[in-house]
Amino acid sequence: MTVVGAPVVAPGLTPEERLLQQTARDFARKEIAPGAAARDEEERYDRALFIRMGELGLTAVPFPESVGGAGFGYRAWTLVMEEIAYADMAMAVSLSVHILSQYPVVDWGTPDQKERWLPAMLAGEALGAFALTEPGAGSDAAALRLQADRVGPAGAPTGYRLRGTKIWITNAIEAERYLVFGTVDRTRGSAGITAFLVEGGMPGFSFGRRERKLGIRSDTASELIFDGAEVPVANRLGEEGQGYRIALSALGEGRISIAAACVGLAQAALDAAALHLTERKAFGGRLSDQQGLRFMLAEMAQKVAAARALTRAAAEAKDRGEPIAEASSLAKWTASDAAMSVTTDAVQLFGGSGYSREFPVERMMRDAKGAQIYEGTNQIHRLIVAEHLLKRVTDGA
Repeated sequence: MTVVGAPVVAPGLTPEERLLQQTARDFARKEIAPGAAARDEEERYDRALFIRMGELGLTAVPFPESVGGAGFGYRAWTLVMEEIAYADMAMAVSLSVHILSQYPVVDWGTPDQKERWLPAMLAGEALGAFALTEPGAGSDAAALRLQADRVGPAGAPTGYRLRGTKIWITNAIEAERYLVFGTVDRTRGSAGITAFLVEGGMPGFSFGRRERKLGIRSDTASELIFDGAEVPVANRLGEEGQGYRIALSALGEGRISIAAACVGLAQAALDAAALHLTERKAFGGRLSDQQGLRFMLAEMAQKVAAARALTRAAAEAKDRGEPIAEASSLAKWTASDAAMSVTTDAVQLFGGSGYSREFPVERMMRDAKGAQIYEGTNQIHRLIVAEHLLKRVTDGA
C-alpha cells in the first residue's frame, strides 16, 4: 500500500519554492515510496536513491550559491524534508544528516576546506556523516572522550591522532565524508572539543557494530572506531576548542530538518488513516461515518498542522538570521511528539491491519519513535525551552 494524499501547500510560497516542492514530491512518491517497505524489511540502504537526489539538486538545496549550493532558504528545505519523509522516513533521515555534516564546513570552513570538501557532497557524489555521539556522551555532548592527540611540535601541530569510539552514527558504513568531534584535553570539558574532517578508508579508522534498530532500519547506524587515525591539521575545522560551538550551531539547523521530516511522516500516517476510514465498512456503513473516529482523525490533523506551523516558523527565523536554539527545540520536540501520536493513532484506526506489515502505518509508528530520541531527546528540548523562557522573564524583571 502506497499512500498518496492530496498536496499540502503552505501559503506564501514563491513560485521557485512550489516548483521545488513538486520536484521533491514527484521523486519521493514515484521512486522512493514503492520500495520503502522492502528496504525496511531487508535493512538495506539504496545508494541509487541518494545519487538520484543529487542529480535532482536536492542535496544542495539549503546552501548558498557562493559555495555551489542551490541558493534556497531553510523554509524551502523543510518542504523537501516533508516530501521525502512522507515517502520514507529513513531516507529523509539519511539526507538530513548529509546536510547536517556540511553546514559546519559552510559556516566555519576555510576556503581550501570548502573547495576540497563541499562539491562532491553538494552534488550527491559523496555521502556525509555527523560523528558526535559516544557511549558516554549522548545528550551530554560536552562529555565526549574521543581523544585527539597533537602530532608535531608543541604549539604548531601538523596533525591529530584520533583514538576512541563513536556510536549510533547515521550513514556510517555508506559515507565517504565524516565530521568527527574529539577533545584535545578532557580536563577542559567542552572547551577542549575540536572538530575534524575525516575521510573514509584512512588507516586507523574502521567500523564496529551495526545497530539493529526498531525503526528507520534501511538507514544504517554504526559504530566508528578510531585507533590512531591521523588527521592533518588542514582538516581541523575551526580552532582548537571551537568544536562544541560548531556542533551546537549545526544541531540547531538539524533539529528543524528533523522536525520537517516528522511533519511529513505524520502527514503520511494521517492520509493513510483517512483513506482507510473511507474504504473500510463495518456496522452497516463506512468507518468514516462514525463521529468518534472523525473526532480522532480531526485531532490528528490538528497535531500535524501545529507541528508544521512551528517548523516553518523556526525555518523562517533561521532565514532571517535570528537565533534558533529555542525555536528549533520547540519545533523538533513538538513535531516528533506529533509524529509518534499520529502514527500510533493511525495504527489504532487500522485495527488489526494496522499491526500488520502488509500496511505502512506500523513502519511509520516504528520510524516515529526514533525522532523523539535523536537530535537531542525531547526531555532535553523541554529543558532548553524552559531555560530560554526563564531567562526572558529574569532579564525583563
